[in-house]
Amino acid sequence: MTDAPTTTRFPILLTAFIALCVVILCALGTWQVQRLQWKEGLMDQADAAAALAPAPLPDVLTAPDPEFRKALVVCRGLPTAAFVELQSIRDGEPGRRLVSACVPEGMTQTFLVDRGFLPEAVSDRPRVMASTLPLAMVVELRRTPPPGPMVPAPSQGRFFGRDNTAMAAALGAAGPSEFTLYAVSSPNPEIPALIASAPPAAFSNNHLGYALTWFGLALALIGFYVAVLVRRTRKTPS
Repeated sequence: MTDAPTTTRFPILLTAFIALCVVILCALGTWQVQRLQWKEGLMDQADAAAALAPAPLPDVLTAPDPEFRKALVVCRGLPTAAFVELQSIRDGEPGRRLVSACVPEGMTQTFLVDRGFLPEAVSDRPRVMASTLPLAMVVELRRTPPPGPMVPAPSQGRFFGRDNTAMAAALGAAGPSEFTLYAVSSPNPEIPALIASAPPAAFSNNHLGYALTWFGLALALIGFYVAVLVRRTRKTPS
């Protein structure tokens, strides 16, 4: 007399769990694809804005998104204005950026002006003295989000994060704009080492890799589920 074959039960709970995980992983992958398209559009927008001809700052600020636009400004006394130093890196070289406050001619809003980058080994600094001489210059606008909580506090006029509010307060100015004005040409040509330029746009675009990771995990989970079903189907009763 032989035993009756046992019936392999369908793994309902496992199937439901795997299906839920696959849906979540595919949703995350789709979201990363959407983020990829958004980021590429943002990069194209930045390139297009940077390629536009400079216009007066008030006109640039009325644009839908002025970031990365070049503007014409007149800052009185900027070459000899007080400044704070911001620890920075340019092309892998440590140094400091000199930042001053400016109320552009014809405006009432205070802006912080990044006058340029000085390598760490350079000790020359612009002289500081009161002046009302006008300086016309071309600048590039960049938004300045506050630094993270792990950034060290400023010390002796030296900052380690681009905190516009704190830097403006150190310079005796209040209510700075969210935009920093990066000088395109140096306001202090007497110091050749002072490199006036905006830093490269910091766009991290790893969304394609993230999307492939999420979709890959979903495929791996499906493969695992299929393997489990095949194993259960081939299992011989004892």
